Amino acid sequence: MLIVELVILCILFWGICCLNTGSDDKNIKSYASYPDEVQEMVKKNPALQFKIKTVSPFVSFISNIVVFGTVLFIFGLFVKENGFKANFISLLILGQCLNAFDFLVIDMLWWRNSKRVRFADTKDRKELYSNPKKHFASFLKGIAAFLIIAVIDGAILTLF
Repeated sequence: MLIVELVILCILFWGICCLNTGSDDKNIKSYASYPDEVQEMVKKNPALQFKIKTVSPFVSFISNIVVFGTVLFIFGLFVKENGFKANFISLLILGQCLNAFDFLVIDMLWWRNSKRVRFADTKDRKELYSNPKKHFASFLKGIAAFLIIAVIDGAILTLF
C-alpha cells in the first residue's frame, strides 16, 4: 500500500507543479526557486518586478511543514499502524521519497529542461535555468522538513 500511495503522491505533486507553471504570472509564484541570474532579470522586468512576493526562509520552511504535514497525515491514515515506530518509518519513507522525486525528476530533469517554467523574455536561454544550487538547497531543507513531519504525524497517528 505504501508504494501505491507514493506513486499517487508523486503524480499529484508533479501535476500541481505542472499546472502552476506555463506563464509569467504563474511562474512568478515560485520566484524564490529560480537561479539568481533569472531572479535578477525578473527584478529588472517592469511587468514583473511588482509581482514578486518574498517570504522569509523560516516562514517558508514552517508553511511547508504545515502543508506537507497535512498531506502526509492524510496519506498516513491509510497505512496507520499501532506503534509510533511503524508510523514514523512509513511517513518518513513517503516524505523522503517525495523529496527525492521532487529533486531528481521534477527539478533536475523536468524543471531545468521545460520551457513552461521559463519567463517570456528568457524562453530561449536554457543555460539560465541549469544551475542546480537552489534545487539542491531545497532538497536538503526537505530532508529536515520531512523528518520533522514524520515525527509529528507519526505521534498523532499513534495517539488516534
